Amino acid sequence: MRQTKTIIIGGGASGLYLSSLLLKQHTVLEQNSKVGKKILASGGGKCNITNEFISSQNYLGDAEFIDEILSNLSYKEVLAKFSDVKFSKIKNNQFFASSSKDVLNSLLKMCKNSEILTSTKVQSVKKLGDDFILTTNSGDFSCKNLVVASGGLSAKALGVSDIGYNIAMKFNHKVSTLNPALVGLTVQKPEFWMKSLSGVSLKGTLKVGSRILDGELLFTHKGISGPVAMNASLFWQKGECELNFMPNFNLKNIRNSRKQLVSVLPLPRNFIKAYLKNFNLLDKPVSRFSDSEFEIIKNLQSYKFAPAGNFGYEKAEITKGGICVSEMSNFCESKICKNLYFIGEILDVSGMIGGFNLHFAFASAKAVAKKLNSCAL
Repeated sequence: MRQTKTIIIGGGASGLYLSSLLLKQHTVLEQNSKVGKKILASGGGKCNITNEFISSQNYLGDAEFIDEILSNLSYKEVLAKFSDVKFSKIKNNQFFASSSKDVLNSLLKMCKNSEILTSTKVQSVKKLGDDFILTTNSGDFSCKNLVVASGGLSAKALGVSDIGYNIAMKFNHKVSTLNPALVGLTVQKPEFWMKSLSGVSLKGTLKVGSRILDGELLFTHKGISGPVAMNASLFWQKGECELNFMPNFNLKNIRNSRKQLVSVLPLPRNFIKAYLKNFNLLDKPVSRFSDSEFEIIKNLQSYKFAPAGNFGYEKAEITKGGICVSEMSNFCESKICKNLYFIGEILDVSGMIGGFNLHFAFASAKAVAKKLNSCAL
């Protein structure tokens, strides 16, 4: 049996960030043949590493806990840590690297006190006295401090595991319902007209409950995707959503126009024609639409629909739900089992698109590092 003071399960964003901060020797166990697969895939291969406007308002979860964890780390500190990587500021608040490989390589260079073991899958964990005993496909390990950073169930192609949730439940932690999130939404029969628009995109807003989300909407052969729909998947549970395809357009100004509808609406022509066809209407001068027909056109700014579901874990960027944070200290340490920590996506904290999830992964890792490094002094 191999013995070490601290073991981190998972060589993803939170696990590697923690490894880069720890002052004492430790071991990282990664089930895949290489670490950081999700980092490499993030941001379309350009790694949206953080966001200038980090706030609990951009997350789903316990706001008080999220604020406490986020207080550990500012976006400026993240950028400073990766000072050898060139980042570009996009949309005034998101920071992207030229390549995700640059971020991963930079992070690995900072993991100076770690032994990283790949292709090492943790099968079970138990506690004997003060020691955690880990059974893996590469033999048994023991440690005093165990940090679970194994991630969620999203992006299956990158190699995922439910071991973290199993460990949590083994030590009597509650795990809330898990669902794919930051993923496209499938549609029901009344919205099948959208499927004919696969590849078409436009900017709009999508109301889910009390939240109004704005951004790009992309139509696919399954339904709707793009940032606004993917963010909506984080907050949608069931029931109706409301789309506004023209949030900044005043339809009253065109009511008496003699121009064709497709030429006056700020929308793609094929979108307008598909929408009209769904209601058995054809394009014509706006003034020739009857009042009842114009109501259908006005519905473009308050289009209600109930999604059928989502595209599933294969396409999801994150897992919604997770280990209940009410059972965690501000250092992400279990209140039930001493020296057991959970960080990153495995917790019941889910961020919107825009670098929020990576930032939380880093911030939760720093919380643990504060505790472990203080104990090491």
